Amino acid sequence: MKTADPELMRAINRLSVLDTIRRHGPISRVEISERTELSTTTVSAITGSLLDDGLILTRHEGDIRNETVRGRPRVMLEVNPDAARVVGAKIAANRMVFVVTNFRGDVLSKLTLPIRIDRQPIAVIADLVEDGVRRCVVDADLSLEDVDSVCLGIPGVIEHRTGYIRSSPIFREVNIDFAAEMSVRLSTPTIIESDAHAITLGHHWFGKARDLEDMVLISLEQTLGLGVLHRNQLFRGAGGLSHNLGDLVLGMGQQGVVRLSSRAGESAILGEQQTDGRFAEAVRLGRGMSHVQALIQADDDRLIGAAMRAGEAVGLTIANIVTLFAPPRVILVGSSLALGEPFLNSLRDAYALAIPPSLKGVSELVFDDSTDDFWAQGAAAVALYELYESPWSTTGPAL
Repeated sequence: MKTADPELMRAINRLSVLDTIRRHGPISRVEISERTELSTTTVSAITGSLLDDGLILTRHEGDIRNETVRGRPRVMLEVNPDAARVVGAKIAANRMVFVVTNFRGDVLSKLTLPIRIDRQPIAVIADLVEDGVRRCVVDADLSLEDVDSVCLGIPGVIEHRTGYIRSSPIFREVNIDFAAEMSVRLSTPTIIESDAHAITLGHHWFGKARDLEDMVLISLEQTLGLGVLHRNQLFRGAGGLSHNLGDLVLGMGQQGVVRLSSRAGESAILGEQQTDGRFAEAVRLGRGMSHVQALIQADDDRLIGAAMRAGEAVGLTIANIVTLFAPPRVILVGSSLALGEPFLNSLRDAYALAIPPSLKGVSELVFDDSTDDFWAQGAAAVALYELYESPWSTTGPAL
């Protein structure tokens, strides 16, 4: 019987210990051993290596100078915030948001540029992204030489391992090697990730899934995205592909295949009104859903109906996902949440009807209206995760 690769197992254990310190620190070695189910000897060896590499720090609880305190002070471990610095960004059709964070995920600076970039030539988009990264780095009193990695969260179908963008509403072209383009421009390793995966990891690190190892996130933005977290790791398809949830098939209609995007996508909800006057200007500025919300509150029957149809389609989709994965929590994020009660009530009702009786109460539905800053912080978490995880060796990140 073939045994596991010992080098790989050491690397996995190292990542597990480092992630435990990140999530629960300051933490003692004994507590790390309990949480990871590794022996105290193994934990001591790994934490000693992490200390030597400068990835973690010690903190002493208690004061040996205080005679009223008995025993030696406890040695607690925490992530070294200065071990690395990364840039995360959310790139949307009508705005770009950048953050610089340290190795602990603390935000050092942030920058929002309300610039419409969709369908511009690649060189123009690359120029704008480069300028945004450089400005945000300078705002953090750093230079790009101080930055270890950049992650750009982009809507669409992304091939994470290669950095190829197979398709995105941002670009005219398909199969773009945008990671290579930006890595050369910035002279810094650049990761391209789907915005849905970025916000999933953001919630795992900083948000509403910090207490979980498994969860599902559904992104309801210009495109519909899916993030699946299993045992603290993002699940990706072949080649590291992201999931375009909008392509999910709901059934067959008179016009052929009916996909989720045709019922719950932004264009389907906005309909013909998105080309009319003030509405068109709101859509162009990225405020389409906010404008829809105002019209729904003014009892616009057409938009109320569109919101209800979208909610029903999303509710059925969530029920199918829960049937497949049975996650403890499903987090919904994105601009479509601004549709309000007609959308949310329809979603909840459809989900309740479609979920199998055996799975009722298994998954908690959480609705989160995260800001663009948090989405960008999620992209930074992807970059940090890559530093934590790579290379799969006992030498740790190349810092």
